[in-house]
Amino acid sequence: MKFEQYKLVKQHALAALEAAGTALPDADKLNPILLAYIGDVVFSLYVRLRFLAASSHIRVIHDFSSKAVSAVCQAKALEALKDTLTEEEMTVVKRGRNTKSTVPKSASVHEYRMSTAFEALVGWMFLREDEERLEEILDKAFAIILEGLKK
Repeated sequence: MKFEQYKLVKQHALAALEAAGTALPDADKLNPILLAYIGDVVFSLYVRLRFLAASSHIRVIHDFSSKAVSAVCQAKALEALKDTLTEEEMTVVKRGRNTKSTVPKSASVHEYRMSTAFEALVGWMFLREDEERLEEILDKAFAIILEGLKK
């Protein structure tokens, strides 16, 4: 995207924010990559808060958190959770998994697609304000990831 295009998109986004007020967007209508963007933020905050109890040293918290929110760990968590998801949740996972984006060198294509699917699910739950189910999924995913980090 050229800089002039970016400036126009940015202006449009700011105008949309002003017009929309404070209501959350409809999670079912959002592009899966936007759901994943929100899910990444939610999961990252959740993980960092959980690791606060592990140490008072920021370096230790950062090292644990960085590994826990990696595409590889998120993919493993989603694989382990897939059988516990509802049909509606699996639909979101499939939408997120099929989203095309640039894959980093730190993960395989499959791992990256699965981590995007996991983040899309988390973002979807967050925007729908399904707090009880979101907490259940986050707790289970964190336990799976923590177990993997111990190995």
